[in-house]
Order: sequence, then structure tokens, then C-alpha cells
Amino acid sequence: MPDRDAAAWLWLRERLAALRPAPRQGTPPSPAPAAPAVVVRTAVVTDSASALPADWVHACAGDGRLSVIPMPVMVGAEIYGEGEDDITETIALALASGKSVKTSRPSPGQFEQAYLAAERRGYEGVVSIHISGGLSGTADAARLAASRVTIPVEVLDSGTVGMALGMGVQNAVAAAAAGNGTSAVAAAAAAQFARTKVYFYVPSLEQLRRGGRIGAAASLLGTMFAIKPILAVDDGKIVPLEKVRSAAKAVARLEEIAAADAASRPHGQARLAVHHFGNQAEAEALAARLSA
Repeated sequence: MPDRDAAAWLWLRERLAALRPAPRQGTPPSPAPAAPAVVVRTAVVTDSASALPADWVHACAGDGRLSVIPMPVMVGAEIYGEGEDDITETIALALASGKSVKTSRPSPGQFEQAYLAAERRGYEGVVSIHISGGLSGTADAARLAASRVTIPVEVLDSGTVGMALGMGVQNAVAAAAAGNGTSAVAAAAAAQFARTKVYFYVPSLEQLRRGGRIGAAASLLGTMFAIKPILAVDDGKIVPLEKVRSAAKAVARLEEIAAADAASRPHGQARLAVHHFGNQAEAEALAARLSA
């Protein structure tokens, strides 16, 4: 006689199979699990021409993610390190007395040591961001140093100076902190440089001539006609923007130019920085008016 229990089991299995929905044709396979995010340790190196706030640099430099190489400042025969030595009064006295004041590029060895230090701390790459090559040979020194080390180094000529450079460095540090590699970190800085402008004025073009930033002919013309030039950084070089006849008019016009530029940006996206040399009160007043 047939096994009734076995027959019952076969009947039940067939019924359950019939109740299962048939697979639909063309049903896409289940998506593969997302790949884990890749985190890369990238360090940023810059030079003191970035004019970064000292407290911000201190906060970022603790883990070696940021290194700022001082620019040498030559006052007569003496050499100082910008950002290392308190030389504001020394420079002011030198300029007043007609003594030569110049900046020079850091040595390739200084950059090499910074790159090696980043490697020792476990960083996998370095983005080295520097003052415009049209104003200094700093980026060239960085490239030479990069060729001497094994850690990958991407050298970026900012094409600018001051906090226009510094803001790009800040963007780069933020991108590095988010775990990006050298290409993405450099791109974050470059995007900032592309939308940043520098406007400034100096009491005399002679000061720029002594620093090697303009030629003797331009300096002579400015002195002869008592011009207070408003200048800009364009395509990595210092270019004349406007000419006025007094310091008061120069500052007022500089304010107008900066305010108009800021107003042309998308709402809430303008960032401004005011630089000065030995004139903090006027710089703070200008910053307050621009921020109003």
C-alpha cells in the first residue's frame, strides 16, 4: 500500500509551489552593495604670502595637515622670516629711510622638509599651494622639492597673493579634512582662485619697485605726477586699475570698487579680507564699512 504520509507531503509541496509568484521576465538584479567611501590623507603646504590668520593656522597645523613656509624678507643686508620674526616696525623704518626691502622665495629644502614631515605623519599625498609665479619663484622652488621626494606632491600656482591665496588654502584644507585626494583638494583651491579678486593701493610706486614688483619706469612716472595708484592682481601679475591724486581718494575709491565687486556676487557668497601695513585702525574701519 502506498505510504499515505508521503503522498500527503508531496501534495502539500506541490500546492505551495503553485502559490509562489513566478519571476517576472527582465526583472533587474538587486543592486550591489555600495562600495565603502575611500578616505585619503592629504596634507596642504603653502607659503606665508597667503596671509592666513595665525589662530586659524595654529588650529589646523596640530596634526600636520597644514604647513606654512615663511617667505624670506630682506631688509638691507638682514634676512628675516615672514610670520616668524616680528618685523613690522623694522620694515616701516626701512621704507621710511629709503632702505631696500625685498622678499625672496623659500628654498627648495624648506619645502622638501615639509613634504617629508607630512609623509612621516602618514599622509599619502601633498597639495602645495603658492603665491603667483608672476610675483615670486616660490612655486618653482616647490616643484623642485617635489621632484626630490617619493610622496606624491601636486604643486599649484595660485596666480594671486594675500588672502585671495589664503581663502583657496582654507578651501583646500577643508577638502583634505573631508578625506579627498590631491586632485580634489587642488580643485577646491583652484575653484576659489577663479572667483577671487585683489585690489590695493600703495602710497608710492617706489615701494613696489624696491620689492621688484614693477619696473623703474612705472615707478618714476608715478613719482613725477604724484599718482596714488589703485592696483589689482590680474593673470598673476600686478596691473594698474585706476589713478587718483590723494591717499584719501584712493582709499575711498578702493572701497567703492570692492563694494561693487561684492555686490555683483550671488547673495551671501561674497567673502572679503582687508590687508594693511602699519595702519590697523583704518583697515578695521574699512572692513566694518564693507561688512555693513
